[in-house]
Amino acid sequence: MLKIAGIQMSCGKDPEANLKKAIGMMTLAAERGARLIATPQLFHLPWFAFETRKDYFEWAETVEGPTVSRLREEAARLGVVLVVSFFEKDGDSYYNTAAVIEKDGRLLGRYRKIHLPQIPLWEEKSYFKSGDLGFPVFETSVARIGVQICWDNFFPEGSRIMALQGAQLLVAPTAAAFASQSRWEKMICANAIANNLFILRINRVGKEARQHFYGRSFCVNPFGELIASPTGARDAVLFSELDLNEVEETREIWTFFKDRRPELYRELSQP
Repeated sequence: MLKIAGIQMSCGKDPEANLKKAIGMMTLAAERGARLIATPQLFHLPWFAFETRKDYFEWAETVEGPTVSRLREEAARLGVVLVVSFFEKDGDSYYNTAAVIEKDGRLLGRYRKIHLPQIPLWEEKSYFKSGDLGFPVFETSVARIGVQICWDNFFPEGSRIMALQGAQLLVAPTAAAFASQSRWEKMICANAIANNLFILRINRVGKEARQHFYGRSFCVNPFGELIASPTGARDAVLFSELDLNEVEETREIWTFFKDRRPELYRELSQP
């Protein structure tokens, strides 16, 4: 069995204090046997995308910057795989990115959020470019994983592409507020059962400038069933135990991949 953990945490205005808090919670999760640990969307920063301001770009870092570098050290110290979301600067471009870090501290790669909302309080196109790295699957020491950041989860094409590439677990860092939990559960459970894989959703929590993030993180199995019931609306570590053999076993029962007809799906690639 593979034990994984999601760090559900509130964020203050001090990124360094948020990072230290997250590392403390990661340490607790590792001490209790978690071998993969993931954070919510932009976990160590206040949710700045509720408005558009140029000074927030100061929080962006390169993948070699202090935040990812510190987390690489922590992954090696704890001996765990980390999936961590950060505000990435790459030249003159900015992305909403998740770094995947191996348990020895190696950076395995990045996923850059592809689907960006531009709606009140989630003005992400004001800050980020759409991701240009596609839908990578990362071969970690514990599982083959993919990442879908928040809004991405409502576009099922990404989940299907990663499943076809062999993903066993999708990690979904989110920043969801208001009365949206039932929709998130339905969508993520649907993606899990359609692609017969595990999905870990980790949400922000706490009252910030304009939103009150509700937490309610959860994990579902390849049948689309909750295996870790949603957490509450406070700081928490969500633990889930996965039997990765269930991925292939489920695909033998629900033969969705064998019954696909990709030659008839041309419209999916049309603008």
